[in-house]
Amino acid sequence: MSDSNHKNQLTQVASQRAFAGEQKQFSHCSNALNCDMRFAIYLPPQALSNAETETSKVPVLYWLSGLTCTDENFMQKAGALRMAAKMGIAIVAPDTSPRGEGVADDPEGSYDLGLGAGFYVNATQQPWADHYHMYDYVVNELPQLIESNFNVSNQRAISGHSMGGHGALMISLKNPQRYVSASAFSPISNPINCPWGQKAFNAYLGDDQTNWQHYDTSVLMANAKEKNQQVPSLVDQGTADHFLEEQLKPESLKQAAIESDYPLILNMELGYDHSYYFISSFIEQHLKFHAEHLGLSEPA
Repeated sequence: MSDSNHKNQLTQVASQRAFAGEQKQFSHCSNALNCDMRFAIYLPPQALSNAETETSKVPVLYWLSGLTCTDENFMQKAGALRMAAKMGIAIVAPDTSPRGEGVADDPEGSYDLGLGAGFYVNATQQPWADHYHMYDYVVNELPQLIESNFNVSNQRAISGHSMGGHGALMISLKNPQRYVSASAFSPISNPINCPWGQKAFNAYLGDDQTNWQHYDTSVLMANAKEKNQQVPSLVDQGTADHFLEEQLKPESLKQAAIESDYPLILNMELGYDHSYYFISSFIEQHLKFHAEHLGLSEPA
C-alpha cells in the first residue's frame, strides 16, 4: 500500500503538547483486524519540524498494554514522556484488542477474554478469527503505518505490561530482526501454564496445545539458542504482585533464559505490585535500556 493511502487512513482524534513534543491519538481502518483502530503516539521534539530545530528520523518504542487497557493508560500514567523527549524516542501505544460493532466479545462479560484482551495472537477459531489478529497488527500493519506517516526511522524497540509484557517478549522472540531490544513489566511469562493464557489460547487458537507454544515466551526463549534469534531483554517484576504465583511465573522465564543463554536481565523488585505505580517507578530505566541498544546517548 502506498504512503498516500496510509496517510489517508489516519484521522486525528486528539493532540497535546508535552515536554516540547507532541502527544497525539489517531484512528484508522485496520486491514489486519477488519475494524477501526486507535493508537497513541508521542513524537519527541527531535522529530518535530520548526524553524529553530533540525529534525531527524527518530527510533520508535512500541508499548503493548495489559488486560482491560486501551492506548491511553500508558501515555497518561507511566511518566515516560519526559525521558522519551530527552532521549529522542517516539512511543507508539496501540489498543489491546479490536473493537467496534460486530467484533466478538466474551458472552459472559469477563475481563480476560474478548474486548481489551487480544493477547497479541492471530486467532484461528470462530468467532474470534474474523477480527482478532493482534499479532499481525503489531508486527506488520502498525509499524508500516507509523513509518509512512511520521518522522520516524525503522529502528524499533518493544515493551509492555502483563498481557502486553507477554506480547512484547513473544513478538521480539518471533521477530528478532525487527527489534533491537525488548522489555516488560510483570509479563505473563508462560501463558500455556497459567489460567489467563489457557483461557485465551483455548478460545483463540483451539484446544491443540501444540499451537499454543508458538506464542509462549518461555517456550520460545528456551529454544532461541542461536545469537541471531536473541534480542537483549529487560524484565522487572514486583515481589508484592498478587498475580505473581498463579499467572505470571517469572521462574519459567528465568529457566528458559538459562537453557538458551539468552541475554535477559530479570529484576525482582521488592515490595512492588502490578500497578502503574510500579511501572512509573522504573520506566526511565527501561527507556535508558532501549536507548543504549538503539545507539542513543543521554544528553548532558
